[in-house]
Amino acid sequence: MSGSSRSPGGRRPGGEHEAGGVAFRADAGDVAADEAEHEAEREPQRASTQAAQLRVGWRKLTFLPVAVIAVLLATWLWFRQADLDALSRNALSNGQVTKALWQHVQLTVISTFFVLIIAIPLGILLTRRMFRKATPVAMALANMGQATPAIGLLALLVIWLGIGRRAALIGIIIYAVLPVLSNTIAGLKANDPTLLEAARGIGMSPLGVLTRVELPLAVPLILAGVRTALVLNVGTATLATFGGGGGLGVLITTGITSQRMPVLVLGSILTVALALLVDWLASLAELLLRPRGLEVGT
Repeated sequence: MSGSSRSPGGRRPGGEHEAGGVAFRADAGDVAADEAEHEAEREPQRASTQAAQLRVGWRKLTFLPVAVIAVLLATWLWFRQADLDALSRNALSNGQVTKALWQHVQLTVISTFFVLIIAIPLGILLTRRMFRKATPVAMALANMGQATPAIGLLALLVIWLGIGRRAALIGIIIYAVLPVLSNTIAGLKANDPTLLEAARGIGMSPLGVLTRVELPLAVPLILAGVRTALVLNVGTATLATFGGGGGLGVLITTGITSQRMPVLVLGSILTVALALLVDWLASLAELLLRPRGLEVGT
């Protein structure tokens, strides 16, 4: 055939050559060699794109902790020279700040652990064929848990279970189940059915397909739900003080009820700093746990 069939960029399709103004197709070996050459040309660009993405990601990850540390240092310096009255000193003395912070961390970690062991297995179960009909009911219950005002939910649990950390933990868990559950279901449902069918076609068991194909592909969405739940737990844990659960909410409520601004400011700054650091740790986990094959440009 005469003439040429160049692509808009001026490059011929893989395996096509020209001799004496006549375009022709090469054999399979030449086509494979040509495609390998093109792949080798694309590899440096792909590597540079990945390196640029990693640099941007690590810059974002290093900025936040530095900013939080700077704010905490400025707060500490301010308290060093602040003129506190007897009531403020009493509220912040005897390690009460450290105790409240440690209680808040415990509430966040314990509640998040139970959210994960409840929501992720439940999300996996609801995407199996046998239990798919129960998905609307489970999602409705999870939506009700988060739609209920947190303070009202905590009050009902205190009436039922009594004052203590248990009521606070159950309230925080109920409030944070929805993002992890919904993201787990969405991540598993978004998987390409042809990939799953191919995995089954090569003899993988249902458990193998789930652990080696479905879950790795759903990891980004699941981690996004976990990150949301973590930040929610830090915020909701401030209400644990109303049920006798402790936490940084003790400092906030003490500052409000006694009208002592330094106590209120310290409790608020520590809560915000903890939420930002938890979000930073979750973003770090997203970067480290995301399957390499899902990076853009691969």
